Order: sequence, then C-alpha cells, then structure tokens
Amino acid sequence: MALYYQVAVNIPVVQSTYTYKYDGELLIGDLVEVPLGKRKSHGVVLGVTPPEKNDELSGIEIKFITGKVENAFRLTKNELSLYSWMSRYYHYSLGKLVFDCLPKILKRPRKPDFLQGKGVALNFSLSGKQTEIFEKISKRNDGFGQHYIHGVTGSGKSVIYLELMKERIEKGQSVQFLLPEINLTPQFTDFFTEHLDCPVYTYHSGVTPSEKYNIWKALHEEEKPVLVMGVRSSIFLPIKNLGLIIVDEEHDQSFKQTDRCPYNGRDVAIKKAQLSNCQVVMGSATPAVENFKLFKENSQGRYYYPLQDRAAGGSLPELVLLDTKERFKENDPAWPFLDETLDLINQHVEQGEQVLVFINKLGFSQYIQCRACGHQFVNENCGCQNNLRYFKKKNLLSCAHCDFKMPLPKSCPECGNMTLMNKGFGTEKIQEVLKAVYPKMRIGRFDRDEIKTTKDLTEVLDNFHEHKLDILVGTQMLSKGHNFKRVNLVVVLGLDSMLNYADFRAQERTYQLLEQVAGRAGRYSEGAKVVVQTMNEHNTIFQTIKAHSFDGFFKEELILRELCHCPPYTKMAMMFFSSRFRERLVREISNVASSLQKTIDSHFPDIRLMGPAPLSIEKKANQFSWGIMLKSTEVAQLHKLLESFENGYKKAPNISYKIDVDPLQVL
Repeated sequence: MALYYQVAVNIPVVQSTYTYKYDGELLIGDLVEVPLGKRKSHGVVLGVTPPEKNDELSGIEIKFITGKVENAFRLTKNELSLYSWMSRYYHYSLGKLVFDCLPKILKRPRKPDFLQGKGVALNFSLSGKQTEIFEKISKRNDGFGQHYIHGVTGSGKSVIYLELMKERIEKGQSVQFLLPEINLTPQFTDFFTEHLDCPVYTYHSGVTPSEKYNIWKALHEEEKPVLVMGVRSSIFLPIKNLGLIIVDEEHDQSFKQTDRCPYNGRDVAIKKAQLSNCQVVMGSATPAVENFKLFKENSQGRYYYPLQDRAAGGSLPELVLLDTKERFKENDPAWPFLDETLDLINQHVEQGEQVLVFINKLGFSQYIQCRACGHQFVNENCGCQNNLRYFKKKNLLSCAHCDFKMPLPKSCPECGNMTLMNKGFGTEKIQEVLKAVYPKMRIGRFDRDEIKTTKDLTEVLDNFHEHKLDILVGTQMLSKGHNFKRVNLVVVLGLDSMLNYADFRAQERTYQLLEQVAGRAGRYSEGAKVVVQTMNEHNTIFQTIKAHSFDGFFKEELILRELCHCPPYTKMAMMFFSSRFRERLVREISNVASSLQKTIDSHFPDIRLMGPAPLSIEKKANQFSWGIMLKSTEVAQLHKLLESFENGYKKAPNISYKIDVDPLQVL
C-alpha cells in the first residue's frame, strides 16, 4: 500500500512543501525525485502522513514520488532542523535552500583529498591571559554556549583556537573552523595540520564540485574526529559528533551571502552549535557592533574575553594622518602619494623591512574621460550608467557591478579626440607609480584581479613571507588575519570614500577595515606606523583608532544608532523588488508598501516602514531595483508581518522579490 509523504520541493516559493505518495518506505531526510507540473524536480522528505489521515487523502489525486536520488546521502535530523530554521528566519523556500546548499551529486564518487595532521607540539607556551581564556572556555564545555575572544590584532587568538581544538579532538569530537575568506585558508591550514593529530578537510570556492561532493560523502561516513575548515558555505557540511565551532573574524561582511538565501554564516554557525549542543567560539579585533553589545551585556549564556596584548611582544602601531587637501595634482608623476609617505616607504625598505600599501579599489583608474569634450565611458550595456573602471594590463574597461567588459577605444566615440584621461586610481595604478618611483624595489599586487586561483594566492603570500617582495599593494584581502613578520609600515589610500558612504554602518566598516589593516604592522617589533592620507583628519573615528579603543568607538556609535533607530536597537529587514519594467515595478512596490502600512497600523504598531525607494544603483543587468525597509524592536512582530505578506501576496508577472533579514545592504 502506498504511503503519503510531505516533500519540500526545489522551487523558489516559500510554500514549497507538497504531499506525494510512494509504494515503499522512505525515511525523513531522503532526497527524492518528484513530478512537478510537466517537469521533474528534486525534493527532501520531511515526514510521513499519519495513517488516520490516509482516508482523507485517498479521494484526492496525488502524484507518486518517482524514486530516490541516485548516489545521494540522507540528511540528518540536525541538518533538516538547521535548514528549517533558516527557511523560517530568512523567509526562503526550504526545498530550494536545501538544494542550494548541497553539492552537485556525482555518479562515481571517489575518496576525497585531505591533509593528515602531524600532531607536533607547540614550541612555546600560552601567555597567562591566553591560558586564562582557554581554561574558562574549557570549563564551560557542557552543552551549548557562546564565547567571544576580543583580541587586538596579533594577540594570539589562533593559539587559543588550537588548544581548544586539541582538547575536543583528544576527547573524540570533531571541530568546525569558519573563516571569512579563501585567502586566509593556506596559513591556517599549515598551522593546524602542523599541530593537530587528525584529518583536516578544507572547503572553499577553490575546491572543485567533484571534490566538494566527495568531502560531503566522506564526512557522512567518517566516524573519527576531524577538523573541517572553510568559508561560509562549509557550515552546511555534515560533521558527526561535533564538539566545537569556531568563527574567526566574525565581523566580516564575507559571512553574509548576498545572492539566493541571504544568510549570515556566523548566525547559522551559532544555530548549528545550538542544535549540536556544543560550544561556539567567535573572535575578532573589531567585533560587529550588534554582536559586541550582546556579549558585553553577558546575557543568555554569552561570555566575553578581552585580550589586549600582542603575543609576540610587538606594539600596536602609531597612526599618522597626512592631510591631502590642496597638496598635489593628478598630473604629478608620484600622484596619489605625498612626499612624506614616499620618504617613509623608502626608509622602511632600506632598513630591510617590508611595506603594505592598501587601496580598496581595483584597476588602474576608476573612469576614463575625454580631454576634449568631457565624455566619460559608462556601462550602457545593462543600463546602470556606472563609470567603467580601466584595467591597463588587459586594456579593458569593466563594470564593477556586472560582468560587462569592453576594450578601451583608441579615440573618444563622441568627438574622435585621441587624448583620453585616467581619473582616480586603483591597485594597478598604485603598483605602477611605486615601480616608477622605486625601480629597484620588488613590488607585488594582492587583489582579485591578480589572484585567480589558490595557487596564485599561495605564490604571492609565500613570496612576501620569504622576502622576495619589498612592497605589497592590495585591497581589503590584505587586512584579514595575515601574520607578516617584517611589516612595520602600512600605507592607507582612498579611505575617505568609505567614510562618506551613505550607510549607517559606514563608520563601523571604516573603523574595522582601518584597525584590521593597521594590525598587519608591528607584530614582532616596536615603532610601527600606519600612514593614512585623508582629507578628513578631524573625523572622530581617527581618535579612537589612535587610542586603539574599540570601546570608545562603540560608545559613540551606539549613540548614533539609537538616534536613528538602527541595529542593535531595532531588528531590520529589507524587501527588494526587481523588474525590467520600471513603471510596473514602481506601481507594484507602491501597492505593496501601502498594503503593508495598513497591516502595520492595524496589527503591528511597533514596526516602522520606510520607502519604497530606488536602490543607490537603481538599474543593473537590465533590471530596475527598489526596496522597502522595515524596522522593529519586536523581532516576533517583524517575522509575523513578513509571513503575513508571503501568505497573501500574489506575485505580479515580470516582477521578482527577495526578503533580506538582517541586511548589510540598505537603500
């Protein structure tokens, strides 16, 4: 006799669970193939209908499950619980979420590659403060708990992580280590495999689809303790007997996914630890404001541990502000460097040290302009009308917001003049200027334009560590977690554009970035400097950075956040609507906003609605995008409003929408 099953189907609608029948037994978590209209789709079994309801269903035409997905693995109870929580919290289709996160299923799986740890003992001891933090976390290892190590850059958080890992692995438990960027993987891989005696699996965008599937399959079968380390997508890996999750650099925006389900890997890690009944440890020198407030209040099983001294005896660097107002012109061959900056670079390199130069912009110039008529090259291909960046080595103009590229013409398309000017600067320009000023110095570049593979990444980092490079120019990839022994000078360019960005998190992001970049200097010696060329030297953010006082910055930031009713004082959600047809889009989102406001007035007085309004880049990839912002001090009210909207909303043709809870992108 056929049984009836609830199946979450891989379709992009929130109500994605349907009833199917099957002549045979299926278990919760099985991946199956099901008919959906005139096509076939995949789904995951959520449960079986109780026998007493079979009579009710017998008179309804219900389709049969085609069969199990070949070579698939069954989802565990904890995995399904995690996906179900995410579906509810982020208001995203459960069926689609599961198959977004799972690797591509292979016909002929093979044994995955992993590194076997050597188990070499550390050749140094933990400091008194490091030992104290380790012991406090270790004592609270029964059940779920949250811990935060707030350590200045270079304070030795990774050594505490290692000791916590060793303790769990010796007890037969596995560990998951989450980091924000692939570029941090090599150094942590080397460190942990050297000192842990267990298999170490790495999981990131540089791992091929076949390798990802093989890792999933191996972890489903693995009984021995392992270390799994990777970027945000690795949080979904199935790990048996999980004893500890560590989230390094928890503040980093890379933990937030922007396409598909807009989840935050840090928050999913916390939920996974809760479901696994294990501890989660987070660490950063520059905590996210919302998270910092929670831990400082020490509420609901959260424990906070400050770590204020550098482990290797180095000192925190001195911040040097150089005012750039009316100091130079773009036709200066050394532009955008000031003479004082160049003198310091020369001085440090001559002393046998290395220098980092940070600029958070790719390319040679930010736009090209005709000297004769003023024409600027913009992206007319997708309608966004954004200036095209110029990449000199490739002779390409490229859009920063989509995949559009085109060769740079030899003359202006408007007037035919052949004098085209480079405006603004990026990493490629900075590298060229430095090579011209210091022809004998070895200068490398560290950005996504130069580094395409993990091999490229390892090669550049190895060259810098081995002192085959004197200066390394890079983007924010340089700011995250790297441990450079010879760096005593960091130069920061172009920071003003971040400070002036129209977003309530602009100050926080600038503080975090500058403090992290500064943290690469002076880890093993005294007298390090961070030089910032700026037109805003009186901005209060520089005073807190000079004092290396996150508490000072935090207090100032909280005052502003409370005044503008922003997180952590409210919960926020964005509703994004997109369409190729602007008039339809504006009409539809206006109707949605009006309907939501009526519901708010009647049932949810604590919620504030703002908008609708176009996004800062209204048109991209031939799609117009507008948004509605929702704020509330009552989280439950916000979710109820969103559920009410989804249950009653009839999707308009040619218009798509996405809900983003805890957004990093706002209007």
